[in-house]
Amino acid sequence: MIDASTFLRRALLADSIFSGVAALGFTFGASAFAALFNLPEALLRETGLFLIAYAALVGWLASRASVAKALVLLVVIGNAAWTVGSIALLLSGAVSPNLAGALMVVAQAIATGVFAELQYVGLRRSGSAVAA
Repeated sequence: MIDASTFLRRALLADSIFSGVAALGFTFGASAFAALFNLPEALLRETGLFLIAYAALVGWLASRASVAKALVLLVVIGNAAWTVGSIALLLSGAVSPNLAGALMVVAQAIATGVFAELQYVGLRRSGSAVAA
């Protein structure tokens, strides 16, 4: 366990809020977003369901004064992988979004990459190990 810096906690909280809003939108509005972005409805709904759990975990981490360094690193690595995976999805040809859909995927990939960077910086600014 390490003392979580204020910067780290805020980066985690911002990620939780962003992910939570996306989770609700994709879970409950998958059909509308599928039509708007020309993306598979199942992909959007399943992404939303995953993000519900993810947002809860990251929000919980943001609320802790001390956190497991490995868990925060997992979030950082997961965000970096999500960024790469999002771009890979577009380049793979597995989906054929319209312009709005492609822009949305790229925008959320960039945002997720920014969260990964902010969380990594926050982790580096965090204090030393504390007794559990």
